[in-house]
Amino acid sequence: MRTHSRRALLGAGIAAAGSGLLTATGATALNAKNGRPHPYGTPPPPDPGSNGHKAPSGYVAPDGPEVMERESHRGSGPVRRFKLTAAESKFDMGGQIVNTWAYGGLLPGKEIRAHVGDKLAVTLHNRLPHSTTCHWHGVQIRNDMDGSPDITQRAVKAGATYDYLFTANTPGTHWIHPHVGVQLDRGLYAPLIIEDPREPLSYDHEWVVMIDDWLDGVDGMTPDAVLAELNKNKPGGAMGAMEMQMRGRRSAAAAVSRARRHAMHPTADDDPSDSVEHPFHLMNGRVARDRETFRAKPGDRIRIRLINAAADTAYRVALGGHNMTVTHIDGYPVKHKETDSLLIAMGERFDVLVTAKDGVFPLTALSAGKNNKTAQALLRTGDGDAPDAKMRPTELRSGGLSADKFKADDSVRLSDTTPDRTIKMDLTGTMDDWNWAINGKPYTDSQRYPVREGERVRLTFHNTTEMWHPMHLHGHTFALADGGPRKDTTIVLPDKKVSVDFDADNPGLWMLHCHNVYHSESGMMTVLGYKSRR
Repeated sequence: MRTHSRRALLGAGIAAAGSGLLTATGATALNAKNGRPHPYGTPPPPDPGSNGHKAPSGYVAPDGPEVMERESHRGSGPVRRFKLTAAESKFDMGGQIVNTWAYGGLLPGKEIRAHVGDKLAVTLHNRLPHSTTCHWHGVQIRNDMDGSPDITQRAVKAGATYDYLFTANTPGTHWIHPHVGVQLDRGLYAPLIIEDPREPLSYDHEWVVMIDDWLDGVDGMTPDAVLAELNKNKPGGAMGAMEMQMRGRRSAAAAVSRARRHAMHPTADDDPSDSVEHPFHLMNGRVARDRETFRAKPGDRIRIRLINAAADTAYRVALGGHNMTVTHIDGYPVKHKETDSLLIAMGERFDVLVTAKDGVFPLTALSAGKNNKTAQALLRTGDGDAPDAKMRPTELRSGGLSADKFKADDSVRLSDTTPDRTIKMDLTGTMDDWNWAINGKPYTDSQRYPVREGERVRLTFHNTTEMWHPMHLHGHTFALADGGPRKDTTIVLPDKKVSVDFDADNPGLWMLHCHNVYHSESGMMTVLGYKSRR
């Protein structure tokens, strides 16, 4: 393996953002079964080795006629071809070399960008020693392309190739990550930007920023060793830990132990959301002492697309010396509101506009509940010394606005309709027992909460735990109460209830889970299933 350079904070593609659709590159996609090209616009046939999962009797199948009918209404734009190669890689974390997995040897992976209505043909080459998938977080995708193993497809085996083909009709800031085990806590993630030519915003530059917590490869630690340590007292859990290398097990045990001690004695600023102590926090693949610099001119208007790609950490984010005007949350427009800082949970995205001042300013993400560690980059518009990497902008003192403090833009506000169905979901579990579940039942791939196409569905989350959980629904967006923003991920605080509404307009089987990957992979996950019309 080679040690790859990290991805620059602002690539050439991002610099061209807003001026038109970027040219897509990549190999011609092949049928995963026989290696022959298939015509784009026609889905490949079900393949027992990589797809072909069928729904239980009475439910819509992931590749059923209802799914294909819905896809046919999403538009017939041009095909944009991309490739993702998942492979082992090495990265320099400010002087410490770590072994991990990544897309194309880049951290984050190369951005995929298209226009609304474009058909995306993405070929995944799996060069990992383990099976994997791609999930297109935030996109109202056709069900058989969602990347949920054992639900919408079989995971892509090591050495295999798989073709994802879907119409991108959900504009906004989204991202790509695997949905197999705790692979999200490696380097397998990349931005996915779907542009809407009708969007009224104007700006001079665009900055795509992915924030991440990092432990993979540090002192031999891996996410799998951490998960095994967390679950070691469960039936069958100890064997998983025994199989880990001794050095990695010791590091994982230490990371879990420190996090649990910290959770028992939180400070006033902490959010009880963390399960694992991550040694590093990154902004577009770089630690704070090796931060990237974005250059602009004083007075330039900059759009920043903020993506929290972390496995286990929420962040408070601020740009020193500036206020930010929030324009979008989870890809959907909101009524513009100015703030000095934001609170962004795992899986959430915020788009903001800033007018650059003259000087050098830190863009800082402060970890919530993690001993206040930071990720950082710089905005430079003039001469002057860069601030110390340990500096925290005073704007962070306000604690940051969370998504529930915003209102949906009128153009995307969900209509006021009485729900046809209400599904109550108690979020259960404790950090000591590590028994995370929904309604007291840990996840199995046979679970189904039924809905019917055309219904208005209300999900009522009741967090009975002492941790907080960012709950994410695949294939849909929901609305927060009282005209709140349209979203796909929402924070549910300890001992609180949150109700969200969505229209059941995308048939299939859809995952619903906590986006703390160590909670979801330990049981806080389930499936919403559309009942068949037949």
